[in-house]
Amino acid sequence: MAMCAAFRCVSAASPLLTRPAHISTCQILRRPNNLRTLYTSSRLSGALKFTDKHEWVQVEGGVGRVGISNYAQEALGDVVYCGLPEVGTRLEQMDEFGALESVKAASELYSPLTGEVTEINTKLADNPGLVNSACYEGGWLIKMTIEKPAELDALMDEAAYEKFIKSLDS
Repeated sequence: MAMCAAFRCVSAASPLLTRPAHISTCQILRRPNNLRTLYTSSRLSGALKFTDKHEWVQVEGGVGRVGISNYAQEALGDVVYCGLPEVGTRLEQMDEFGALESVKAASELYSPLTGEVTEINTKLADNPGLVNSACYEGGWLIKMTIEKPAELDALMDEAAYEKFIKSLDS
């Protein structure tokens, strides 16, 4: 429902979302021939875990690579600024660690796990649009150590996340 409201705000400005007045934006998004389909999957998604705040984490060798989901970047719109923490910042699970700003909104970022920031995606300083064009690959935000691996079990896998985002539009 929240996504419907967000899309209603931009429907007048976006030719992709213009519609007859009697059709809701959510109905348009559910159409199979919609020009802007919301996908969360990618070739890497088998290893991704998601939060209810729409961040994802992929863990390899005790290091988690964190970003936002395709659903989130579509809702946010064209990202124009990424505010990220400094390397060495210690985060608890669900701590706010930064923000993304787009042409239509700003959104806080929340840590999916407890750990320490080991790297930030420096490419985003010059090209924040990578979050939109490659949110699961080149548009990642931070890398962090994983202090409590058991926290991964509480995160959603892709199937659970798909079900979660469908429930938001119901």
